[in-house]
Amino acid sequence: MDIEYVLKSNGIKYTTEYRFHPVRRWRFDYALPEYKIAIEYEGGTYSGGRHTRGKGYAKDCEKYNRAQSMGWVVLRYTADMIKVDPEAVFRDISEIFSRRYE
Repeated sequence: MDIEYVLKSNGIKYTTEYRFHPVRRWRFDYALPEYKIAIEYEGGTYSGGRHTRGKGYAKDCEKYNRAQSMGWVVLRYTADMIKVDPEAVFRDISEIFSRRYE
């Protein structure tokens, strides 16, 4: 089970590779633009992938901080997190909705 499956099976409309910044080429893996919720899949956490090496990690921090300053909520998941509890994505989105819109 993956993030797209969880989103689709729960009827959540999303966009992939969503460019959120007007100047920078930053993109979110998955986004719910109407609600400013972003979902990032952090790959290579144990294999020395880009997200865990110094320069890549620093660039991710810059991207996430800018997104949050623009009003986005950024949810981050590793492959292990999705494997163990894929429905956490839905629960986290639901909690954001309940706090913002109820």
